[in-house]
Amino acid sequence: MPPAVGDAAPRFEAPCCDGETFRARTLTERTGDRGAVFVFDGFVFSAIARNWWRRYDRAGWDEFDGVTVSGVVRDGPYSINEFLRQNDSPFAVFSDVDGAVADAYDLLVEREGMAGIHTARRAIFVLDDDGVVRHAWDTDEWIHPVPRADIEAAVDELAQ
Repeated sequence: MPPAVGDAAPRFEAPCCDGETFRARTLTERTGDRGAVFVFDGFVFSAIARNWWRRYDRAGWDEFDGVTVSGVVRDGPYSINEFLRQNDSPFAVFSDVDGAVADAYDLLVEREGMAGIHTARRAIFVLDDDGVVRHAWDTDEWIHPVPRADIEAAVDELAQ
């Protein structure tokens, strides 16, 4: 089962991309003063990912006070940086090439119609500044809308 509300989020270290560079970062290093939002997607250049990351940008998710927003995808860091540049994205994205992060969160699934290809189910976790899950959402549907209002409300509830 993926982490639930009240669980400590699995710790990890992976290359973190900012559109220009990448370097190994930990979950803790990407947690702001109030917490973090981690968004799991399959691949950055999918139409679904492109659409949702643009929506997060338009919704002002990069402006959460003291709460960072980071993606976690199976792409390599060079592809992720190109995606971030093409979309002029303000977010950081972790490269989970081997699927270890998605596996630690119990989200790794084989993609239907893509024999042998495993990616994370779409999921979002809101963590407090101690790395405890305060809101969790995941779906098996690749195009299912993200409950943005619920995520934003969970971020608002984090300690000020």
